[in-house]
Amino acid sequence: MYRLKVHKKGIIVIPKEIREKFNLKEGDEVNVIVDDEGIYIFPRDDIRKYFGSDKDAIKALNILEEERRRERESST
Repeated sequence: MYRLKVHKKGIIVIPKEIREKFNLKEGDEVNVIVDDEGIYIFPRDDIRKYFGSDKDAIKALNILEEERRRERESST
């Protein structure tokens, strides 16, 4: 487990060990899922592989992807 500090504007720094493990570089995007239990951050690749057959998690992912698509469309 890692303890991260939230800085101004909600910025957190992902520790170097984690960035290296997941090959995250400056400018890369990550996916974030929020539920009643917490906040989950995943590398930008298809995160379905982290959920196995958990249908609720996959449903949450689909909702998140749809919201992100709408945000992109409304910002253009």
